[in-house]
Amino acid sequence: MREVELGWGKVLLVKDNGEFHALGHKCPHYGAPLVKGVLSRGRVRCPWHGACFNISTGDLEDFPGLDSLHKFQVKIEKEKVYVRASKQALQLQRRTKVMAKCISPSAGYSSSTNVLIVGAGAAGLVCAETLRQEGFSDRIVLCTLDRHLPYDRPKLSKSLDTQPEQLALRPKEFFRAYGIEVLTEAQVVTLDVRNKKVVFKDGFKLEYSKLLLAPGSSPKTLSCKGKEVENVFTIRTPEDANRVVRLARGRNVVVVGAGFLGMEVAAYLTEKAHSVSVVELEETPFRRFLGERVGRALMKMFENNRVKFYMQTEVSELRGQEGKLKEVVLKSSKVVRADVCVVGIGAVPATGFLRQSGIGLDSRGFIPVNKMMQTNVPGVFAAGDAVTFPLAWRNNRKVNIPHWQMAHAQGRVAAQNMLAQEAEMTTVPYLWTAMFGKSLRYAGYGEGFDDVIIQGDLEELKFVAFYTKGDEVIAVASMNYDPIVSKVAEVLASGRAIRKREVETGDMSWLTGKGS
Repeated sequence: MREVELGWGKVLLVKDNGEFHALGHKCPHYGAPLVKGVLSRGRVRCPWHGACFNISTGDLEDFPGLDSLHKFQVKIEKEKVYVRASKQALQLQRRTKVMAKCISPSAGYSSSTNVLIVGAGAAGLVCAETLRQEGFSDRIVLCTLDRHLPYDRPKLSKSLDTQPEQLALRPKEFFRAYGIEVLTEAQVVTLDVRNKKVVFKDGFKLEYSKLLLAPGSSPKTLSCKGKEVENVFTIRTPEDANRVVRLARGRNVVVVGAGFLGMEVAAYLTEKAHSVSVVELEETPFRRFLGERVGRALMKMFENNRVKFYMQTEVSELRGQEGKLKEVVLKSSKVVRADVCVVGIGAVPATGFLRQSGIGLDSRGFIPVNKMMQTNVPGVFAAGDAVTFPLAWRNNRKVNIPHWQMAHAQGRVAAQNMLAQEAEMTTVPYLWTAMFGKSLRYAGYGEGFDDVIIQGDLEELKFVAFYTKGDEVIAVASMNYDPIVSKVAEVLASGRAIRKREVETGDMSWLTGKGS
């Protein structure tokens, strides 16, 4: 693969099996240079977040992201390669797939719809867009608890002062053009699967033919003494994030929880707050997810940036003055000054409204679905953070993976099966986090790993960590080692198992792909 100059911009020139292809050179998701990605099996995978694009069409084949690449005309004459492209396509660097338009638009609040989607996160939006891309022209209603159109939720904890309009995934004109109705601040309180009807909190009733449940999750809150004091936050909406960063400027901040959300918030606030402290029950941040050694290396990076850690303890009391937070008391008896507290201790599926509906729920409140994202009720599908599903490349083990990228893929599969296409979930999980200008990438599903094989230098934060269970590599994480996570994701997606002995030697030749 090569990135070449062409008139008003650049193109990605790919030679695969003797054939040339010319495509947009940047990933439409966050603008990653695709020339640094991975070419395999007729597609190029983004080096940053794992999105995949077909080199013959430019179409988005795997997520995250919504748009595809432009595909440019290529001609070979006298051993020279000629590429033809329009100025607009070169400058835009993204292409929205052709979509059907609604042939029966609603006049106001009609009481019935063909497809109802509960939840307007990644799963809900991708489901709606996929239906239109596949030619579905009947009514689609997308309802959300938020006051905003669908937005880039992962940015909330990585860039807290980003305004809602900057987070929007699509402008309002897009939804109008393709007849996707969005009901904001619309809470479903009752689902009647026998009569195919939902009831909203305001009493409005809506019948459906097909239903996608993508309600997401609700953040856990503290249950300690003093929990009612002001300036204690969970982060679920842009307003939550904006308020935290506004109140944190020059103040003392305590973050409870050293998972991805908590650590991203802590990293972002270090240059804005007077002090940032993290309280965590585990010995090291990310220990269950990334292991002890990687967790300690990341913890050291935070300590070098003035973050104070209180590990192996939890909050016993929140103390206030005139109703506002002033101190966080820990079970270790430590008292930490705090003007603002951000709670990031996990989430629970937002499925309470389904308890008497007939939709199957497991003991934790998740919605079990099959590999086609179907629930136990015909015509009702589910996707996103609130589901458990069979993970194909882990022998169909039932898992819950609350990742942005997985929600995209599940939304597409649900839409395809609403149209009787018999699609199945085959996506390899891929996630990322950003802290202090450094990105950590992760692919696979590492729950239950029993060993971690590390190549590179942890102290310099230039490493790749392979997570193994028995003789098999089940996940990989890296920092400053691109595009190895995308390479491993592509190997796993191909169905090939990676053996522990292959990564123990440090020889990475097994990762070499085809193409040029």
